[in-house]
Amino acid sequence: MWIQVPWILLLLLFFLEGITCMGTGFKALGKPFAMQLMSATSNPIVALMIGVLATSIIQSSSTTTSIVVGMVASGTLSVPLAIPIVMGANIGTTITNLLVALGSIGRKEEFRRCFAAATVHDYFNLAAVGILLPLELTTGYLRHLSGWAAGLLGAQGAQAHKIHGPVELLLKPPAKALVHGLEGIGLSAQVSGILAAVVGILLVAFALIYLVKSLRKVMLTKLEGFFSTFIGRNWVQAMIVGLVVTVLVQSSSITTSLLVPMAGAGLLTLEQVYPVTLGANVGTTVTALLASLAAPAGLQIALVHLFFNISGILILFPIPPVRRATLWLARSFAAFAAEKKRWAIFYVLIVFFGVPGLLLFLEELLS
Repeated sequence: MWIQVPWILLLLLFFLEGITCMGTGFKALGKPFAMQLMSATSNPIVALMIGVLATSIIQSSSTTTSIVVGMVASGTLSVPLAIPIVMGANIGTTITNLLVALGSIGRKEEFRRCFAAATVHDYFNLAAVGILLPLELTTGYLRHLSGWAAGLLGAQGAQAHKIHGPVELLLKPPAKALVHGLEGIGLSAQVSGILAAVVGILLVAFALIYLVKSLRKVMLTKLEGFFSTFIGRNWVQAMIVGLVVTVLVQSSSITTSLLVPMAGAGLLTLEQVYPVTLGANVGTTVTALLASLAAPAGLQIALVHLFFNISGILILFPIPPVRRATLWLARSFAAFAAEKKRWAIFYVLIVFFGVPGLLLFLEELLS
């Protein structure tokens, strides 16, 4: 049985490298566009859509947030407008999970479980934005709280820096080398980004097919025992696992995307996936907090991200009927999408590109 462990580790490496290639490719393709988007509005609702669209394009809420930090620090973007962009980034980052889930679209039951594990993240973030954005617009709750906390911490300086985690240091160089190699043979940055993203999608699809089979075959009993001990019994422990793993790998997308094939293989239930996902949501803000301690404006935006996620958890998770409603939505739509697979694709296109793109077009038209 254990002779297959090296094969599983290799598949896991392919899977993570595929996610990294997707992110690097989309980043090369969309980062300049994202920066242009963010400087083009004074409407908080449109700013929210910009956060969703920009993060969906570049596949990284950390990149979107770092762009926002730089723009706030330079005076290009105000803190009140930066806050809905950060909220939108929280929604947009979940597209990576959905793309991973779509890799199993040809296998009905596995896809149903994968898609539920991916969309539970969406529904939490959408509900959190639906509650906290109106609260922010009417009271300035996050702006005042983050400003007070930033002042309490007494950050000094003017330049934020990025901290690189061990997984990023391992996976980023091959992805960047691929993009630079494609550019080196005369392809444009946009074409190179598209090709790198395609390579990433193919790697994820290949790894996902065999990873799910191998996990189910080799590790079912042992992983069930591990997650029963550390996740299944206590949702606080589950959140801590999500937070710690995300801090270690420096990416919530990697943490939550790993949950998708494990759910597809039947190793995790949706009730186990949900709190780990919420812990990852908090964990992804830790790096930004550490990195922004040198920049007062950057620290405030990092704190906005932290307080937004913590507030969402406190509102939506502890109350059993509210928690069950989120799980029910994820399960119900996943069951529907497993029967009508085109709606899974429509969901991704409409939520992450169609609605934000339409609102941006209307704003441009009206202005």
